[in-house]
Amino acid sequence: MYNILDGWKKKRRMLKQIIPFLFLSILLSCVNKQSVENKNKRPNIVIIFTDDQGYQDVGCFGATDIKTPHLDRMAKEGIKLTDFYAAQAVCSASRAGLLTGCYPNRIGIHGAFMPNNKHGLHTSETTLAEMLKPLQYKTGAFGKWHLGDHPKFMPNNQGFDEFFGIPYSNDMWPFHPQQGTHFNFKPLPLFENTEVIDTLNDQSLLTTQITERSVAFINKNKNDPFFLYIAHPQPHVPLFVSDKFKGKSERGLYGDVIMEIDWSVGQVLKALKDNNIDDNTLVIFTSDNGPWLSYGDHAGCAYPLREGKGTALEGGQREPCIIRYPNKIKPNRVIDVPMMSIDILPTIATITGAKLPNNQIDGLNVWDIWTGKSKKSPHEAYYFYYHVNELHGIRYGKWKMYFPHRYRTLNGRKGRSDGIPIDYEYETIDEIELYDLSTDISETKNVASNYPKLVEKIKMLGDAMRKRLGDKLTNREGTENRLVGTVEKL
Repeated sequence: MYNILDGWKKKRRMLKQIIPFLFLSILLSCVNKQSVENKNKRPNIVIIFTDDQGYQDVGCFGATDIKTPHLDRMAKEGIKLTDFYAAQAVCSASRAGLLTGCYPNRIGIHGAFMPNNKHGLHTSETTLAEMLKPLQYKTGAFGKWHLGDHPKFMPNNQGFDEFFGIPYSNDMWPFHPQQGTHFNFKPLPLFENTEVIDTLNDQSLLTTQITERSVAFINKNKNDPFFLYIAHPQPHVPLFVSDKFKGKSERGLYGDVIMEIDWSVGQVLKALKDNNIDDNTLVIFTSDNGPWLSYGDHAGCAYPLREGKGTALEGGQREPCIIRYPNKIKPNRVIDVPMMSIDILPTIATITGAKLPNNQIDGLNVWDIWTGKSKKSPHEAYYFYYHVNELHGIRYGKWKMYFPHRYRTLNGRKGRSDGIPIDYEYETIDEIELYDLSTDISETKNVASNYPKLVEKIKMLGDAMRKRLGDKLTNREGTENRLVGTVEKL
């Protein structure tokens, strides 16, 4: 009897020792399985695209009166691109460049589409979302669209599974300060996919709602590869902020808005981490163009750059850009190689294995620059178009050259402090201007006369581009331009 009991006690002791190990083994097996699945899954893509944000409106880009801890941390955990450009200095054109990898004028888009416009992004163009769909990506767009508000051109017909947001700029509504004198805007619709679910009289909760939808999208699609496009309508005027950030910054309402966007970035990064997909997600933060200076302290700060939104000068198109991709991109690096938003699509094609669009694009793969393998741009030059297909400038290495053209400016005047715009003046560049951006980021010293051979070289590049995409300033028709999307009846 004693032997039987003694043996049973020994077995019990052994089981007590073994069971925790068995449990741990099962747990580790599950974790390892999940890790293998995440490792083998195609990378998730998140693009956060703000509206009218200035170059210096982020802490790590020089802002001292706006706290942006999440963006600053993102820069430390990733890379900061100091010479990154929007595709053009205005809303619709810039968004078209980002989502198609094309210079906007190549695909017939310029300016900002007005409500009830018969034009939009042509459905034959391939958006980032459409490029990724064959790879079984889930796709969502939350925020501002502005690539045509006719149903034919809306996000659900351009590759996105889900859409929540507004069809055009948030100032295209009856409360515009110039309503009745310049504009006659109808109510601003809020869409859920193809249906209007509300009209907005107050936008103070919109940033929060976009953030909540984005987090929900991440939670829902954590087991699938996804592309999440978060296009905040802010800080485009009119400025709106939720109560949780009202009065929090040292730069008034504009600073409060940026702090809420920073919070939104933090919520997205937290959702990625909470779902254990942080390491497998590429996150890009940038903006569509520089600040709308005529709105005074309701506009951002492009310092130390020249001018702002609506010009091909540095303040109009050079934007803050932060990219984070743990384990793939070495952290805490600053990159000063010129890049443009048109390069994002082909670079994402490279890292996901997606097939590039059949239509010709202008962007090139810059993955080796992001990862530190190269410091050389794959582009010989970048081209800065504005208005209706006017070639205003060219970035060539460290040089920026401008052709004669007319541009808008405040000539140093300060705007108002109540969200009411003041009128721009117009200046003309009469002769070729050339700037060394490595030593003169503010474009104060025209050195064209010192480098005649360089000027001739860049002029030759301009002539070559005019043959391809045209130039209204010199009455040149391009051979490669494609038609904008059009509907006959609205």
